[in-house]
Amino acid sequence: MQIDGRCLCGLITYEATINPDRVAICHCTDCQIHSGSAFRIIAVVRKEDFRLLTGHLKTYVKTAQSGAKRAQLFCPECGTSLYGTDATNPQTFSLRIGTARQIKELTPSVQIWRRSALGWASGIETKIKFDAQPPV
Repeated sequence: MQIDGRCLCGLITYEATINPDRVAICHCTDCQIHSGSAFRIIAVVRKEDFRLLTGHLKTYVKTAQSGAKRAQLFCPECGTSLYGTDATNPQTFSLRIGTARQIKELTPSVQIWRRSALGWASGIETKIKFDAQPPV
């Protein structure tokens, strides 16, 4: 599936080809911290199937518990996270699906790093719901 996306401020734009059946929810603690949320939604993209159209990404390299180095690439202006990849041999990218224009068409089919998942994240349901920003 062809997708395209951008960062929040629009400085970074991209195109990619992904397998929509391999969209995943990642519950790892790094994704929780980096996203500021309980999980992150990703799709693995081969390097040759990703094309940066505009802008230049900034890189932060994090060393995992295993010792592996992971590069996190993001917009230098607004900070939107675009993807993560191996820092020494980037052949695949974990593309952040929240940046894709086609996000509504991309339903996660797998969950990874479930051992780090927050208990309430397995069946997110609340008593009170707002279709937009709630009143103050």
